[in-house]
Amino acid sequence: MSIDWQRLGFQYLDTNGHVCHVWRDGRWDAGEFVQEPYLRLHIAATALHYGQACFEGLKAFCRRDGEIRLFRPLDNARRMAATARRLCIPEVPEELFLDAVRRVIRANLEFVPPYGTGGSLYVRPLLIGSGPQIGVSPATEYAFLVLVTPVGAYYKGGLTPVRATVLDQYDRTAPLGVGNVKVAGNYAAGLEPHLIAQRQGFAIELYLDAREHRYVDEFGTSNLIGISRDGAYVTPRSDSILPSITNHGLQELARERGMDVQVRPVLFEELRSFAEVAACGTAVVITPVNEIVRGGEVIRIGPATGCGPVLQSLYERYTAIQVGDAEDVFGWTVAI
Repeated sequence: MSIDWQRLGFQYLDTNGHVCHVWRDGRWDAGEFVQEPYLRLHIAATALHYGQACFEGLKAFCRRDGEIRLFRPLDNARRMAATARRLCIPEVPEELFLDAVRRVIRANLEFVPPYGTGGSLYVRPLLIGSGPQIGVSPATEYAFLVLVTPVGAYYKGGLTPVRATVLDQYDRTAPLGVGNVKVAGNYAAGLEPHLIAQRQGFAIELYLDAREHRYVDEFGTSNLIGISRDGAYVTPRSDSILPSITNHGLQELARERGMDVQVRPVLFEELRSFAEVAACGTAVVITPVNEIVRGGEVIRIGPATGCGPVLQSLYERYTAIQVGDAEDVFGWTVAI
C-alpha cells in the first residue's frame, strides 16, 4: 500500500490487522492477531443494546533516530480501567493493555508515518460487551480490541485558529452521568450538535454545564484550556468533564515554566478575559479558538490568525517530546 505521508488526513485506513482478547469465565484469554477488519458479534451483545462500550486514543511516533515510541500508554490504560468500572466491565490489566498495544504496532510497523511528516500511528483500544443479554444487565463476555491507523493532523492548517459555537439546546452529558469517563455513547449524543455547528460554519461546539448553563464544561471532543491575561493556565473543573491526558501533560509543561495552573470552575462570561483559548486532546494536541459565538453574543480571543505565544510555546514543547526532539524528562514515552 502506497501512502502519501504529506497528504495524510485524520481518517481510518486499513492496516495489516488488529489484536483481540476475549474475557469469559472470569479471565482474559491470550489474544490473537486478526487480519480482517471485522467483528463477529452476537446479535444480542450488550454493546449494541445497552451501550457497554468504551474506547481510548493514543499515538505512536517515529523519532529522528528511527525508533518508534508510544506516548503515555499507561495513562490511557488507567483511564480505560476507570471507564470499565463505571460500566460494570472487567478491567483490562495494565500489562495486558500495554502488551496488546505493542503487539499490534509491531505487526503494522510499515504504517507508522516517518519522522518529519507530522503524522503518527493512531492507536484505538476498544472494550465492549460482546456477550448476549436481553435483560438490562452486564454481559458475561467481553472483547478488548486494539486497532491502529496512520493519521496526519486532525485539523488541517496546523495551529490555525477556529471558531466555536455554544448550542444551548444541547447538553453533552447529565450532571451525575458518565461525562467523566470515555463512554462511547457520550460521542453519539454530540453527533447532531456537531453537524449543526459545522453547517453554521463552526469547527467545534462548546458545551456548558447541564445544570445551569453558566459554567464551561468542554468542547465536543476536547478539553478547554485558557491563558489568562496575567499568564495563568486555566482549565475548567467539572464532574462532567473527561480527564484529558493531553491537558494533564500541558499542565505539567506550564508548571515547568513557572506558570500558575488553575483547575477550577470557569464562568462562561470569564472567557472574555482570556488572552488565549484552545481545545486540547490526543488527536489535536492544541487547536486555538479565536471566536466563540453564543446566540447573538460574539467573544473574540487572541490573534485573528495564528496561535497565541503561550499556547504556541506549550505546543512546540509537547510535540518535541513526542517525536524525541526534546528530552523526555517526565517519562512519558515508552519503547515498542
